[in-house]
Amino acid sequence: MGFIFSKSINENMKNQKEFMLMNAKLQLERQLVMQNEMRERQMAMQIAWSREFLKYFGTFFGISTISLTVGAIKQKKPALLFPIVPLSFVFIYQYDLGYGTLLQRMKSEAEDILETEKSKLQLPKGMITFEALEQVRREQSKFFIEK
Repeated sequence: MGFIFSKSINENMKNQKEFMLMNAKLQLERQLVMQNEMRERQMAMQIAWSREFLKYFGTFFGISTISLTVGAIKQKKPALLFPIVPLSFVFIYQYDLGYGTLLQRMKSEAEDILETEKSKLQLPKGMITFEALEQVRREQSKFFIEK
């Protein structure tokens, strides 16, 4: 009689462990999906910001370029054209970020770094461990009492 009861408990424990494992896996998958969704939304906001900024900066750049060119011709001072050079770099960068391939190139470079330069990504003193966190928490906690 005790053997049958024990077998039933063991089977229930096994079923419960499987359920907990499945539940943990499902929760992890949901967290991964949520983090990816948040990352995609943040990237979309960055691209949208860049495109919006480009509209205003493009207008400023166009007006500045025309004004400086007209001023350089009227005053016969080619030095007035100099500010167009750095403004062009900013304009081209923003255009590339908003409508070009800058993000794909950055992604490719990041993948290359992850594959070939792994040592540059290591944290000082290595990965944080649970034990290290607990030690810091105990040192900082005013309410923790050691037995």
